[in-house]
Amino acid sequence: MLQLVCLPTSGAPGKRFLCSDKRHCSRSVAVQATQSRSEAGILLGGLAASLLLMGSPMSLHAESNTRLPPLDTDPNRCERATVGNTIGQANAVSDKILDLRFCDFTNKDLSTKTLSGALLADAILKGANLQEAVMSKAYAVGANFAGADMTNAVVDRVVFDKADLSNVKFVNAVITGATFDGANLDGADFEDALIGSEDAKRLCSNPTITAESKDQIGCRGK
Repeated sequence: MLQLVCLPTSGAPGKRFLCSDKRHCSRSVAVQATQSRSEAGILLGGLAASLLLMGSPMSLHAESNTRLPPLDTDPNRCERATVGNTIGQANAVSDKILDLRFCDFTNKDLSTKTLSGALLADAILKGANLQEAVMSKAYAVGANFAGADMTNAVVDRVVFDKADLSNVKFVNAVITGATFDGANLDGADFEDALIGSEDAKRLCSNPTITAESKDQIGCRGK
């Protein structure tokens, strides 16, 4: 027998429940009835991360027309970056969205942290140490990464639209499925980075890419 884990169409934001009638749910995923409530919570976390790109009935981010959940009211939410997303990792599955919007991590050490599924829109990470960080499915529209070090980082399906990535070190990083529309990539270092073919095309078409960066990426017709 299957039950549905649902997000309510109305009521308290973020409320989660099991229901048997799909008509009462705006989004739902099927889970075995024998699964525990904690497992259902984890599934919901993954669903929430995927809804960021699908467009769910939440607040609208002005820069990208993507609907986002309301800003987390937890006064210590920015400190969660030092712990990261410890559940699900690369698949961005968690029991709670890692909301780091508007947080200031200037020159902070976030090396080896798992920031999968993190909301980093408008966050400040100037000069931050992100070596070996995992950023799968992170949403970083308008974020400031100027001078950050992403050496050996996993940059998978990250939305960097309108972000400041000037002088960022992507040395030996894995870059796949990321978007850079309107991003500032002046002086970014891509030495030895493993870059997907479509990512390379997007990077090479960015007008802020320097000749040296193009050479590192392998842009044609430099």
